[in-house]
Amino acid sequence: MKETLDCRSILEWYIYAGVDETIGESPVNRLAESAVVEPRPEARPATPLPPSNQNTEPRAAAAPPLQSRKAALQTAREIAAAAQSLDDLRAAFEAFDGCPLKETAMNFVFADGGKDARLMFVGEAPGAEEDRRGLPFVGPAGRLLDKMLAAIGLGREDVYITNILPWRPPGNRNPTDSEIVACLPFLERHIELVDPDILLLVGGTSAKTLLRRQEGIMRLRGKWMTYEPREGGPVTARALLHPAYLLRQPAQKRETWQDLIEIRQRLDEVANV
Repeated sequence: MKETLDCRSILEWYIYAGVDETIGESPVNRLAESAVVEPRPEARPATPLPPSNQNTEPRAAAAPPLQSRKAALQTAREIAAAAQSLDDLRAAFEAFDGCPLKETAMNFVFADGGKDARLMFVGEAPGAEEDRRGLPFVGPAGRLLDKMLAAIGLGREDVYITNILPWRPPGNRNPTDSEIVACLPFLERHIELVDPDILLLVGGTSAKTLLRRQEGIMRLRGKWMTYEPREGGPVTARALLHPAYLLRQPAQKRETWQDLIEIRQRLDEVANV
């Protein structure tokens, strides 16, 4: 015998199922309603605008032509070669837009020291303090470099100091190959204009770039080598451990002291020739 449910039992079942409100006397199939597509209103023809003699639509700015890496390098070489003095080179390099580090650095760090110096230092890139002040080697590593120079009777005015890159890489990271390639023509012209008797390459990046060698700094330091420029005659060169590395590894100062003694001796020999 089937049990017949009364109204109270049905309402209790509804409440148990979550039905707490009734809005109509008969059920509504919402799925069927959603399938009905309402007709779109008829589109009206657009009213033609009155003719105008002036073109009021903004024109998009013409994008600069893209250059290959080879073409960009050739452009940098042409700009650098046109500089006939250090002041010309500084102005041309500062206006150069081929290195993206220019957009993130605070200052353009060109060089410091005596323009007629016989000893030229080439480091890697500015650090945080160099970026703030716009001068190379003025942070902790730079202060150690000043002490190294004083130990062989030289001051900052007796040498010329620059870097491969004039703009600081974010976070003091190592320069990338593309950044070095973009700036290298300016550095090569920089060396030509200074025309030093001895070129000191500070750190592995500087040494490997200008000597075109793959060995690490520990294999390159401690010996006399030759920098072969694209224009002009060869320059006597020597690789040095970076002062920042010496601050982290004081035990390496002994070898660097020997390097400094030999540099002083070679400088005196060149002066007596």
